[in-house]
Amino acid sequence: MMTSHLLSWITFFPLIGMVVVLFLPRDRHNWIRWTSAAASAVPLALSIWLFGNFDKATTALQFVERVDWIPRFNIEYFVAVDGISAPMIILTALLSFICMFASWGINRMVKGYYALFLLLETGMLGVFCALDFFLFFVFWEVMLLPMYFLIGIWGGPRREYAAIKFFLYTLIGSVLMLLCMLALYLHQDPHTFDMTRLWADTSLYGRSFQLIVFAGLFIAFAIKIPVFPFHTWLPDAHVEAPTAISVILAGVLLKMGTYGIFRVSYPILPMATQYFAVPMAVLGVINIIYGALCAMAQKDLKKLVAYSSISHMGYCLLGMAAFTTAGMTGSLFQMFNHGTTTAMLFLLVGVIYDRAHHRDIEGFGGLAHQMPVYTAIVMIAFFASLGLPGMSSFISEALVLLGAFPVFKTLTIIAVIGIVITAAYWLWTLQRMFLGTLNEKYKTLQDMNGRELFTLIPLAAIVIFLGIFPMPVLDLMNRSLGWVIAMVQRS
Repeated sequence: MMTSHLLSWITFFPLIGMVVVLFLPRDRHNWIRWTSAAASAVPLALSIWLFGNFDKATTALQFVERVDWIPRFNIEYFVAVDGISAPMIILTALLSFICMFASWGINRMVKGYYALFLLLETGMLGVFCALDFFLFFVFWEVMLLPMYFLIGIWGGPRREYAAIKFFLYTLIGSVLMLLCMLALYLHQDPHTFDMTRLWADTSLYGRSFQLIVFAGLFIAFAIKIPVFPFHTWLPDAHVEAPTAISVILAGVLLKMGTYGIFRVSYPILPMATQYFAVPMAVLGVINIIYGALCAMAQKDLKKLVAYSSISHMGYCLLGMAAFTTAGMTGSLFQMFNHGTTTAMLFLLVGVIYDRAHHRDIEGFGGLAHQMPVYTAIVMIAFFASLGLPGMSSFISEALVLLGAFPVFKTLTIIAVIGIVITAAYWLWTLQRMFLGTLNEKYKTLQDMNGRELFTLIPLAAIVIFLGIFPMPVLDLMNRSLGWVIAMVQRS
């Protein structure tokens, strides 16, 4: 029963957990926390099982579940995975489980916080499983309200402003996606939201139709990535959000934009995909350079990490615009690696904020003397983010540059400058916060505790393991990415 409906269990078990949490007494905080952690542990265990039983030798959809949902309009409950969605499901389940423990410090309206978090997890997992466009859109929207309330209620001093800005940007993207989805639906005869049929019947779409729909979908997904100039909601949301929500924002939600382009735009609109390849690559390079320069200018550590995310997502865009095997593989692998690395960075920002109650980089100094374990893990995260050899991001960024260079030589050379700027701001931050003389104010700071280490050590292990031996994840992606490249090139 469990394995025959594997994706449904992965998607909806957090929702079951949410219902249980809602029936728990509101003052039993530990009951709520442990129940939520258990509800999140099950999808993680099942996604690991999925990884172990995934057939890497085929491009076919796997673990398919398909039943009529609203037959009158040909809307189905249709879920399945391939090598593009499987890594995202594992990443989402892992980060959600870790974030349950990273949220242990939430002491206000605990029941509401964990209930919304579990609803958010269902929405995220559903997006990566859905193969019916209508179902995909429903899960996409399910994420919106929990995230709005998690930022707006449990965030920092400007939480309401950040939450409303996030909501408005995402809503504009959703409206564009809805319009494009309906246009695709109405163009089919009989009408359908089935993505596999939308992929198969692309000859129905004329050139103008493809260009308009691709542009609409691209803006919808670009807001989520976020791509310059649609990025301004991100720094505000990150700065005001609680630590665990920042982790989910950067680790999972940003990936949904690039995933949407891989899953929806590329195979359904191949001609428009090739037409917009150069503008996408240019925007990717702008993201890399602009994000890195903004990160270097920041004094707030959390804002620095937020802008570094904008920069690193630019590599994903550049790699996927090249349509080469190396570029596409590097792009998808970068999505996974950025999820683990940036999760470490935001968790580490939360650790120092909990102790010092500020994130001003210039206000620290000499922390390596007082917090050696924290410093060691920060160094792993910083080096992973700057793409040091031996870390997972090095492999993915190298693949992106290798794949993009034959297609966009000048843009790739400019993108390499971003690596230099990235190394500069991380090393400068390391020097200002951890080296030199210890600020007297912080001579009583405690090093990391067991719970904090529990959230960070698994991520550090993955970052190092995939930096040395990336093949388990690359093997998972290869066949499906080859299929996407073939779909784009058929036009």
